[in-house]
Amino acid sequence: MPLSSDPQDKARSDLLVMFGSSGDLAKKKLFPAIYRLECRGRLGVPVIGVARNDWTDADLHEHCRASIAECGEDWDQDAFERLISRMTYVCGDYNDPTTFEKLRTAAGAAQHPIFHFAIPPSMFATVADGIARAGLASGARLIIEKPFGRDLDSAVELNTTLHEKFPESAIFRIDHFVGKEALRSLLVTRFANAIVEPLWTRNFVSSVKITMAESFGVEDRGNFYDSVGAMRDVVQNHLLQMVALLGMEQPVNEHSKALRDEKAKVLEACRVVEPSNYVRGQYDGYLDVAGVAPDSDTETYAAFRLDIDSPRWSGVPFFLRAGKALAETVTEMTIEFKSPPRPLWLGDHSHLPNNSIRIEAKPENFAAITWLHKEPGETMMPDAITLAPPPDERLDTGPEPYELLIEEAMKGDPTLFAREDSVLESWRIVERILTDHEPVERYTQGSWGPAGASRLTRTHGRWPSEPPAPAGDGR
Repeated sequence: MPLSSDPQDKARSDLLVMFGSSGDLAKKKLFPAIYRLECRGRLGVPVIGVARNDWTDADLHEHCRASIAECGEDWDQDAFERLISRMTYVCGDYNDPTTFEKLRTAAGAAQHPIFHFAIPPSMFATVADGIARAGLASGARLIIEKPFGRDLDSAVELNTTLHEKFPESAIFRIDHFVGKEALRSLLVTRFANAIVEPLWTRNFVSSVKITMAESFGVEDRGNFYDSVGAMRDVVQNHLLQMVALLGMEQPVNEHSKALRDEKAKVLEACRVVEPSNYVRGQYDGYLDVAGVAPDSDTETYAAFRLDIDSPRWSGVPFFLRAGKALAETVTEMTIEFKSPPRPLWLGDHSHLPNNSIRIEAKPENFAAITWLHKEPGETMMPDAITLAPPPDERLDTGPEPYELLIEEAMKGDPTLFAREDSVLESWRIVERILTDHEPVERYTQGSWGPAGASRLTRTHGRWPSEPPAPAGDGR
């Protein structure tokens, strides 16, 4: 369990409907997730796949089998047989009311269906309306994938549309990054350790740097990616959710409302990002990807400085960056602390790092602390040492994010899902730079992105993982 859900009875979902069951997300994430749930005895409900493909139930079963096999899951034939014995398929166009009539028939006597929207965002409102018109909205829940809207106005409009048929308590805006073990562990790291929380303020912290880097490019997602870019794809949602967890105050209790209240307060305190604090990049070769416009200015890299006007964080810059085709695949959060007011024994060793806490969410799951100690020997020479768990203790052995989040949504626990106000605040923060920005800077695949991003942090050291700038480099 992440935190305790609100103390009230909530009916568990008795049917899972997967819109977009023939798509990429379902194949790579959702089918393996529900298979793992079935293996652990945590699913136990009928599953209906909905898509346009002219499939039979048997086609869906084979698609599910191939998906699980390609993900390298340990095979449990009994669990798989149980899963497909309850799995049926509905073929149809989402704009056609008869699709939802067929779905209503397939749903049978289900009282609390949960609908997973693994579909393009442009279809969210259409499908929600179809569900309601077919009489399936009462007692139902929706799992909505990101991005939730394209900007602030469209997010407000989508919320309004959904709320005409579904209460806020029925809408689960999913961000699978929040389901990662490292981000859930962050709450314990911060609020269960007396040596950490008092230092987690502007009095001691110099800067916070968040990176979501991927060593691979857009691959076969050119059509989708060129319409959203890095900002809408991961920054407005994944990275700002990390900011909320890093910056929040301690909740007054362990209920979901208390946690979500504190996360919303952090985002509300964030300033709108100024264009002068924003750097966009595009890797060489992106324009050759199938589905990408030949003159595309879509960013595959985004970095900016974020300022939070709260008593805890005023004056502490948060630097965020995300990009594709970079030097490595890593998601990390680094809290860098200020230098002592009168450092002793450092002399001309100013190249030594400040104290820091680094939390890695991908590819491994661990937290590390860096501090200075005396090198062995006669001199008082300082050296940096990093304390971290051994490699065999860095594995994430808990449920996969989608596995966890689907189960939490089926139970009606909103703790790990984005609330309406947080989503709107996230769009507000980046609203200006969605349209007011410089053209993209080109960068070489396998690098750390455009040079402008290094200049962003020049008064607060380098981005983590980056080598020092060459001598004479003005950055």
